[in-house]
Amino acid sequence: MSSAMRIKHLIFSVLSYSLSVLLYASIAGSCYAQQSGSTANASYSKASQKLYVTTPQPEKSSLAHGQYFSKLLELALQKTQATDGDFELRHSNDSYTSNRLLAELVRGENAINIIWTSTSKEREQLLLPIKISIVRGLNSYRVFLIRKEDQEKFHSVHNLNDLRKLQAGQGAQWPDTAVMMSNNLPLVTAAQSDLLFDMLAGRRFDYFPRGLYEVWGEQELNAEKGLIIEDSLMLHYPAPIYFFVNKKNTALADRIERGLRIAMQDGSFELLFFSVPGFKRGYEELLHSSRQTLELKTDFPTQD
Repeated sequence: MSSAMRIKHLIFSVLSYSLSVLLYASIAGSCYAQQSGSTANASYSKASQKLYVTTPQPEKSSLAHGQYFSKLLELALQKTQATDGDFELRHSNDSYTSNRLLAELVRGENAINIIWTSTSKEREQLLLPIKISIVRGLNSYRVFLIRKEDQEKFHSVHNLNDLRKLQAGQGAQWPDTAVMMSNNLPLVTAAQSDLLFDMLAGRRFDYFPRGLYEVWGEQELNAEKGLIIEDSLMLHYPAPIYFFVNKKNTALADRIERGLRIAMQDGSFELLFFSVPGFKRGYEELLHSSRQTLELKTDFPTQD
């Protein structure tokens, strides 16, 4: 994808974002005008009960940006506090693999109430997604962590056939793994994603594709291992990150979606997003990058 096409894609995303905000405001205003009497009673009833939400424990590799997701969730709940009542966010004390997190949320026993992750057909069948892209498409663009001494090797990559001569590292349970396998890209996987940085440094594979929102902080955390950000290539495939809740927890999903849309409308969503240095850096990279973009095919059509 050329730089011009990326900019066109971003302009389309911004326009779509603005139209959705205007539409939401119009619908919300109409509903308020028609239901003001009943809403007051419902809000009072909700406000009398405190909401407790338990989130996953942040991964060590994501500390540079991981707090953003909890902050965004808190922001959404704050925006609906007057109408829906008080809340309390808590982190789980337990560490889970990706599949275990999904299983706990599907069980719905409140060990975990919500997760944030890349979407997939399977995840949308098992869980209830809140379909607002919470990293604004940056997860759909991937650049590589590599060993410093291997940069010239990647300068020889000009297409997917060239890339297939190298091995990528991926989490065994990630939707990205299925996408890369379907594009015949050789992989080495690990159940615990934190292990992949050491495995890359230890020459177990050649590159570790990371989202444009996360790679900058991760490289800083692993610089002493000789890892750098490859400077010439970028993968693209739709991989939005959503909040997910248990399918039966429609009230929580509704509250979070309403809160996110209010935050989109008043600018606080965007303010929080660009307060994260890695997110700002990733957005600028997407706008101004001269990297060659390699498109991957996926059978899960969705907007970034």
